[in-house]
Amino acid sequence: MPDIRRTVDAVWRIEGARIIATLAKMTGDVGIAEDLAQEALVDALTQWPKSGVPRNAGAWLTAVAKRKAIDGWRRRERLDERYRAIAHDLEAAGDDEWQPIDDDVLRLIFIACHPVLSREAQVALILRVVGGLTTEEIARMLLVPLATVQQRIVRAKKTLSAARVPFAAPDPREWHGRLGAVLGVIYLIFTEGYAATSGDRWIRTELANEALRLGRVLAGLLPREPEVHGLAALMEFQASRFAARIGRNGTPILLADQDRSHWDRAQIERGRAALRTSDVLGRGRASYALQAAIAECHAIAASIDQTDWERIVLLYDALGRLVPSPVVELNRAIAVSMATGPANGLRIVDRLDSTGALRGSHLLPSVRGELLARLGRTEEARSELLTAAGLTANERESAVLRAKAAAL
Repeated sequence: MPDIRRTVDAVWRIEGARIIATLAKMTGDVGIAEDLAQEALVDALTQWPKSGVPRNAGAWLTAVAKRKAIDGWRRRERLDERYRAIAHDLEAAGDDEWQPIDDDVLRLIFIACHPVLSREAQVALILRVVGGLTTEEIARMLLVPLATVQQRIVRAKKTLSAARVPFAAPDPREWHGRLGAVLGVIYLIFTEGYAATSGDRWIRTELANEALRLGRVLAGLLPREPEVHGLAALMEFQASRFAARIGRNGTPILLADQDRSHWDRAQIERGRAALRTSDVLGRGRASYALQAAIAECHAIAASIDQTDWERIVLLYDALGRLVPSPVVELNRAIAVSMATGPANGLRIVDRLDSTGALRGSHLLPSVRGELLARLGRTEEARSELLTAAGLTANERESAVLRAKAAAL
């Protein structure tokens, strides 16, 4: 059973978003789609040990969930016309009708970004349903209490249902109004894949790759939107380092220690091409293009020491004015420390610490510990690194921080 459970978990990580998107399209309700998918997973746990894992496990789960939906509708004493029609013709209906967004997962994201939901509710719902993240992971990512995330998701599902939001792709004229939210959640999914907030893996490759796939599809769908290309560029640059970011045993390898010959140069070039496209289309770089430009500085540098840190500081200055956030300011502090010395970076970190903006996050003490170590303040550095190790829920990251503290 443990082996089957691991297999089912692996299939769900890879196929879960597509399964729920397909079921949501069929049922018109995200909550029902999730329930059906979970019932199919229970069936897999009981049937696969006897019958073996199907060749196309994702299709098996989808088919089982669809049958459960049809059976449920047929058992109801009073079926409305819509459900009666679906239950009657679903098996004979084709999926080849034209759709303005010909990707079930991306279509679900656009639908969930309906203006009837708040931005916070949109993000929480999509991270749960499409990203497959737990509520605990979402809470850590968004730096909000767990109960807040749970309430947002429950209310979002109820609101979509009460407002009778159709589970069909919005009219293309509505896309621009939802684009900012769509880009935001795609990048949050990628971020969780790039640096997992919890668990025993440093990188959740399947999650990052799905976000990158969605970004590429979106760039094809909206080829004249500069920030779509900016986000695609950013993800291409960051994903190009995946092969060098972990050792054979899954141990994280930090940027300064990575073998840059293992970086994917073809992917870096795709990122540079996407950034050039964004620059041609736009009137000055916006948030994702600025972040992509920072990533490009790292991607083309021969080493940490040969990185253009002065340019990175300028780019963070622009990003901080455009979309101020404590995480952007913390990253700017790192860049400043590399450009002009750790004392200058530490002053920024201490100023940020005094605001309490990142209280409870491991990010600030981990950076502060690094800077203190570079300044020779060993005991303080060790204390900060151990504090950070205790705050992160990612086992790999915690081990790295503890090892750094022990090495001081």
